Amino acid sequence: MGPVRGRLTICSSALLALIATPLWAEVCDKERPNWDGAPTTAWGEAVTLFLSPLGLLLLALSLITVHFRWQWIGLGTILGWTGFITIVTMADPTGLRADAMAEGCIGPTTLFIPLAAAICVVIVLRTKPRPKGGTEA
Repeated sequence: MGPVRGRLTICSSALLALIATPLWAEVCDKERPNWDGAPTTAWGEAVTLFLSPLGLLLLALSLITVHFRWQWIGLGTILGWTGFITIVTMADPTGLRADAMAEGCIGPTTLFIPLAAAICVVIVLRTKPRPKGGTEA
């Protein structure tokens, strides 16, 4: 490898390293305006999604469903969780989600999805039909 090509490789590597920093990203200003610059973890992303308006509504519906054992409301709540997970993982109206994940302002949803699924399992188990005799363990 010649001296010119070697310098080009080093310069291009340094340039690419500078491009992928939060300093150059406008993606995070659009996706998460209050982002502090620290990479978002799976826990942080799960908390952010659960504390979103739709997440809080579904959590409240889940608690009400489990408390009163309403099967049809439980079904609707599970469908709501399914739709929310689908929107979070598949819908990207701005086309910036992959770039925001690369920058670190959006974390992986690998913890949010199993927690939401666990809530759905609790709803199913809690709202299952009761035995006819009135005896319950």
